[in-house]
Amino acid sequence: MKIIGNKYNRMEFAGAFGDLGTFIPFVVGYITINKMDPLGILLAFGLFKIFAGLYFKTPMPIQPMKAIGGAAIANPEIITHGMIWGSGIFTGLLWLIMGISGAIDILAKITKKPVVIGIMLGLGFSFIYDGIKMITAEPIIGIIGAAITLLFLTNTRFPAMLLLLLFGVIISFTRTPELFSELMKTGMHLRLPEFGILNIDREGMIKGIWMLGLPQIPLTLGNAIIAITAENNRLFPDKKVKERTIAIDHGFMNIFSTAIGGVPLCHGAGGMAGHVRFGAKTGGALVILGVILVIIGLFFSDSVAVLFKIFPAGILGVILCFAGLELASVAKGIGWEKEDAYVMLATAGVSLWNIGVGFLVGLVLYYAIKYRVVKV
Repeated sequence: MKIIGNKYNRMEFAGAFGDLGTFIPFVVGYITINKMDPLGILLAFGLFKIFAGLYFKTPMPIQPMKAIGGAAIANPEIITHGMIWGSGIFTGLLWLIMGISGAIDILAKITKKPVVIGIMLGLGFSFIYDGIKMITAEPIIGIIGAAITLLFLTNTRFPAMLLLLLFGVIISFTRTPELFSELMKTGMHLRLPEFGILNIDREGMIKGIWMLGLPQIPLTLGNAIIAITAENNRLFPDKKVKERTIAIDHGFMNIFSTAIGGVPLCHGAGGMAGHVRFGAKTGGALVILGVILVIIGLFFSDSVAVLFKIFPAGILGVILCFAGLELASVAKGIGWEKEDAYVMLATAGVSLWNIGVGFLVGLVLYYAIKYRVVKV
């Protein structure tokens, strides 16, 4: 079925779950470690997935901002809800201004192809590394899951993702029989979100900007604006987007998410790679997942922790690995001129540690080589 430029079929349904490897760990961390209300988080994710799918008509991912999320989850004793929301307001306003003013176009213009591909290559490797760590925690499940994925990766009748998720559900219920009874006790009742923006005090805003918002800037610029634009336009040349559009979208997305008690959101090239690798070709995949998240958020938000238990870590690791492989494969388009290869590999190497720093290092190295400051 095709409606307004988007397809809704089994492949889109399968591809909808291609980003779970990053989505679930961060969402579970925010809910269980930072004690945030799942309603605002899931509702914001769901609504913007639906919007992105309908507007862009490509698998434009909606992900948690990783620098902010990682810092918040790692330091729950000092990171408050107000700081998380404050960082969301800051990043939202920043990218809204950058997009409307056109300043983002200047940054995009000076960012060259080897740097962009280096960011994507480094991110792909980091996905593979994180995926392998998750698989080693449950090696048998991970190995079987990887075998299922390889055997059915290009099968349109039996999509690999659906078989992989089915395998994960069977494993979860087999080794934790009480999980079924927990799910049966899950009650459905409508809840409406609270306005998180009303709970931000001056101290939370300042600390949120300093400790969470500022470190996120180069990561968002490199991965969630420039790299995702390049990835979208490479995969879907008939549905190209501009960096300015993506920046403005980041602005509205984060202001709205914070307003309803959600978390800072972004677009990420790794998420698109995951959606595409498992079958998504249009925005239909995002609409499908968005509707599911909105329903869970509004009616089952008190049971989210139980619902997410049906996805074993080993299965999420497999999803991350294949998304990483898909993203890293863009390196074949570099052309492999010596200078470009140096920039790409240097950017990728540093990006394994920090994508924002990798972006800056790649940019400096590219222009240093171009103007003969250094020779390779």
